[in-house]
Amino acid sequence: MPPLSPKREFAFLLNDVARLLRTYANYRAAQFGITRAQWAVLVRIDREEGLNQSELADTLDLQPITLTRLLDKLCDSGLIERRPDPDDRRAKRLFLMPAARPLLEQLRVLGEETMAEALSGVDRASINQMVGELSTVKENLRRLIQQRDGEGTAGERHYG
Repeated sequence: MPPLSPKREFAFLLNDVARLLRTYANYRAAQFGITRAQWAVLVRIDREEGLNQSELADTLDLQPITLTRLLDKLCDSGLIERRPDPDDRRAKRLFLMPAARPLLEQLRVLGEETMAEALSGVDRASINQMVGELSTVKENLRRLIQQRDGEGTAGERHYG
């Protein structure tokens, strides 16, 4: 068996951590009667109220039909509303309803607790360094995707 490549192990480990974090966040979000995916939608709308559904699907890397189902549930729960887009009669803009604000505060606390648990035993300096290093990796990948898109692969999704 060839020796393990640290770069390859980084990719596997990063994927495993992301998957486990999603699984645990889904478990934690259930106490509020929502899923991790619904939580992500609410947070993204909170950050950028007035997004249209297409922009939100791209931002969250979701298929439009998947996002529509999530939005339907959040609308039915009275947490968000769709409003007509003044510039495109086919599009809808997304806004939080007042009932979402207290839930978002509870989810903010839950997110802090979840990450404190996940990062238990890791010192603050190491966390700051990891954030910086992962930001560099993210920007490298974003740049590579933009270069690829510039080479004629139009119609592909752009990742956040």
